[in-house]
Amino acid sequence: MPRVYEPVRFIRDCNATLVPSGAEVIVPEGAEGTLTQALGGSFTVYVGGSLLRIKGSDAEAIGREPPPPVPVPENPTADDIETLVREQLREVYDPEIPINIVDLGLVYELKVERTAPESHTFRVAISMTLTAPGCGMGGVLVDEIRTRLAAIPPVQDVQVDLVFDPPWDTSRMSEEARLESGLL
Repeated sequence: MPRVYEPVRFIRDCNATLVPSGAEVIVPEGAEGTLTQALGGSFTVYVGGSLLRIKGSDAEAIGREPPPPVPVPENPTADDIETLVREQLREVYDPEIPINIVDLGLVYELKVERTAPESHTFRVAISMTLTAPGCGMGGVLVDEIRTRLAAIPPVQDVQVDLVFDPPWDTSRMSEEARLESGLL
């Protein structure tokens, strides 16, 4: 259910992020709005003239289910973890554009390695960018990446570096994303 337009009512006070500024606000219990996007376990809600992003961990505040736990194979390899990391990154969506950060071409580099040679825990390093250097949602996206990857039990350390060289442009988008956004 990516794009939806249905009414929601907050059943408790809820932390939210203003889109696109990234400012944190609290939506009071009883506030009403319109759910406009439900992708990757987070939600975009239009409330009182503002677009807000609600974390998946606060889903029940608007009557939704939080994201399910990540299934991890027994004794995973670095390749197994990389596959899970890529799947999780495909669940991180730009709050304004209903396209995940991988298909948008925002992820430049991904490294997965064991924390020690015989360890069963892993470290993940990501180099990524934003569609615009001044985007206020950068910290929000980085936080969501860290939260999603922390949901993979063997991942013990996540480093996300925001870079702006090379600058992002639409040529970095997947063909599917360009088609979906009307650029193809």
